[in-house]
Amino acid sequence: MDPILWEWLSAGVRWLHVVTAIAWIGSSFYFIALDLSLQKAPDLPPGAHGEEWQVHGGGFYHIRKYLVAPAAMPEHLTWFKWESYSTWLSGAALLAVTYWAGAELFLIDPAKVELSKWAAILISAASLTVGWLVYDRLCKSGLSARPTLLMLILFAVLLTMGWAYDQVFTGRATMLHLGAFTATIMTANVFLIIMPNQRIVVADLKAGRAPDPKYGKIAKLRSTHNNYLTLPVVFLMLSNHYPLVFATRWNWVIAGLVFLMGVTIRHFFNTKHARKGWPWWTWGVTAALFAACVWLSAAGTQGAPEDETAALPAQAQRFADAAGFDEVAGIVMGRCSMCHAAEPGWDGIGTAPKGLHLETPDEIARAAHEIFVQAGLTDAMPPANVSFIEPAERQAIRDWYRAGAGARLAAN
Repeated sequence: MDPILWEWLSAGVRWLHVVTAIAWIGSSFYFIALDLSLQKAPDLPPGAHGEEWQVHGGGFYHIRKYLVAPAAMPEHLTWFKWESYSTWLSGAALLAVTYWAGAELFLIDPAKVELSKWAAILISAASLTVGWLVYDRLCKSGLSARPTLLMLILFAVLLTMGWAYDQVFTGRATMLHLGAFTATIMTANVFLIIMPNQRIVVADLKAGRAPDPKYGKIAKLRSTHNNYLTLPVVFLMLSNHYPLVFATRWNWVIAGLVFLMGVTIRHFFNTKHARKGWPWWTWGVTAALFAACVWLSAAGTQGAPEDETAALPAQAQRFADAAGFDEVAGIVMGRCSMCHAAEPGWDGIGTAPKGLHLETPDEIARAAHEIFVQAGLTDAMPPANVSFIEPAERQAIRDWYRAGAGARLAAN
């Protein structure tokens, strides 16, 4: 696909993903807060668990919750499901556009495991399914009656998956996949557990049967899990912008600490919404966990340098062989490598932006698309043109990339 169209496809899918995520997280946080703030009242109808008065947008809202279901089915019922489904679907599309299509640059780390593009994609996709199967089995075991122990085991599973991803993928892909792994669990909770249970209750109401309260209890457990997992997922999805988060040997431990911060932060707000006090101690614990993440990020870069004798992937090799490559390699190493290096030489930059190194011809060939878009097609890089890249040099980058892209299309 034309690189301009591809960039706009990526931007459009990312925008959709952010918008749908806002809708899902907003409704999820709202209903958790509402559920915790419900109050008893003397005039509650039979079956009602509590009520809440709220004011917003110039109007007052009177909300009541039925612990199982009302005596009769209401004429109008709003279902909250598409926020979750569309977030996952758009996220899966973004994963495919960025990490699957760009597997040679963003997904595969030859210094860890030599993988073909399709093998890496298969591992990526299969791991998301495995996560749900393991989690669902845990929830359906006797552990459902011991929610704290269940959460501790889930934390161990997430930590193990973070470590496992880091043994196979790049640091950037490790953090993103752990977020996708968790988000898949959350959406599957909605699609496979919460919504089916609600449909059973609705069907019982329509048939004149008394709904079984166990379906609501099961759904509430899964919804509570989603509530505590939301903030870590948001962090992991943003982590690809910060090399100090993903490009360290302890990235999977940092991810584990982020999950713990998600628990402490939500515990503070959940306790407040339930009117059970203000657990300020959670602020200190969260700050300590965050400080530990900062310390771990400086404990060393990730992995060993790539073997320079290793063969380049076919796509990167075509760009290395394309006309003008030697000139472009010199431009990039002269204008870009002071920041995009294992040890950046620009004051104030501790790690290469997005973890992208451009110090060798092989690294430059692998990053052909990024270089073309950021420094050839646009003037996004260098920022404020601090290294004074000339218009003729940007033209050389464009000519080289198009020569390599033409060779790739001819080969296909």
